[in-house]
Amino acid sequence: MAKAGKKYQDAAKLIEAGKLYTVEEAVELVKKTATAKFDETIELHVRLGVDPKYADQQVRGAMVLPHGTGKSKRVLVFAKGEKVDEAEAAGADFVGSDEIVTKIQGGWTDFDVAVATPDMMGTVGRLGKILGPRGLMPNPKLGTVTMDLAKAISEIKAGKVEYRTDKAGNVHCPIGKASFDNNKLIENLNALVDTLIRVKPAAAKGQYIRSVTVSSTMGPGIPVVHA
Repeated sequence: MAKAGKKYQDAAKLIEAGKLYTVEEAVELVKKTATAKFDETIELHVRLGVDPKYADQQVRGAMVLPHGTGKSKRVLVFAKGEKVDEAEAAGADFVGSDEIVTKIQGGWTDFDVAVATPDMMGTVGRLGKILGPRGLMPNPKLGTVTMDLAKAISEIKAGKVEYRTDKAGNVHCPIGKASFDNNKLIENLNALVDTLIRVKPAAAKGQYIRSVTVSSTMGPGIPVVHA
């Protein structure tokens, strides 16, 4: 197993073993552990008491963080006709139909989020094997298959994030940058946790929120007190 670097080890020494930190303490501490030369992303990791192999216990959705993520997202829109003008006016970075499909089939995936109008999904479906594994396939549940392109694009640009359980029932999601002030990170964290609680599957039994941890891109995890 690879040995952790000196910066990581120094950051880990700041964390008291066995202690659960309040949200306020954790946010202040995670910023101290973000010592890389770039503006590290602050991430929230939540272990849920669900079994994702059952469809009725999967947790997946999207929400707009109160203060965004600090990252500008490149939005691709699959549209035609007057919807092309709507997408461009709303700030989409790339807009098109068949020509974009051909470009992606050729290996181009230089975008962060894909949005499509419902009438384009038959065409977009041909890209399932390319976009699906990358988490880039438009999805009605995430608000990325819609006729209201202006709303979808503005929410994505404002800091909309997707959350979903992995195979172990964990949710990993960015909540901002190390350069954010504490209150913005706290509010983003609380908003995401509140959303996860609100979408708790009815089939989930026992303790739902098992653990909450925050970390910076290059730093150690900091355990947070949770209800």
